[in-house]
Amino acid sequence: MELVTTPRVAFLRTLVDEILAHSGRGRMIVAVDGPLQSGKTEFADDLAAVLRERGHAVFRASMERFHRSRAAQAEFGDDTASRYYRYGFDESALRRVLVEPFRMGGSTAFVTAVFDPARDAWIEPKWLTGPADAILVIDGRFVLRERLANLWDYRIAIDGEPEDDADVIAYRERDPRRVASAVVDNSDPDHPRRVADGH
Repeated sequence: MELVTTPRVAFLRTLVDEILAHSGRGRMIVAVDGPLQSGKTEFADDLAAVLRERGHAVFRASMERFHRSRAAQAEFGDDTASRYYRYGFDESALRRVLVEPFRMGGSTAFVTAVFDPARDAWIEPKWLTGPADAILVIDGRFVLRERLANLWDYRIAIDGEPEDDADVIAYRERDPRRVASAVVDNSDPDHPRRVADGH
């Protein structure tokens, strides 16, 4: 279905052209990182919509749905910003039930969500399958951290200075804007714009 052309959609279509130029046949993963409340989830949703407009099979996931439980996080010490940055997310589950099976393609099933942080409860897994050619768009804080870097084919950083304490730690260790394929100023969501990559 063709989307209504707005400045935001026009920008996303240009970005999608670049993303697709980097992809061949098979499975591809696009990651969207950014500081707290930077609009990365909505940006990833809209990016997925434009990819679907182009006729691609697209799946969405968010790191928010790969949290560790509060009890599991507590095993790593006191509730601090540092603990949240380093141990707040279940990266093992992310790899095991989403990234690795998605990469295998074919009839291999994968899961896009395992945990509801608002309820601090596990989600009954919903196993999905897709065609051999498909794109996964994942958003979340810290997805461009070094230990996850090799998982993504195309990396987008939403521009903005970190204010939350966990983001400050993350950006001090590895500023996602420096490793992104594209850096996007989303301060005016209706008129996003590309800024110098790796600044």
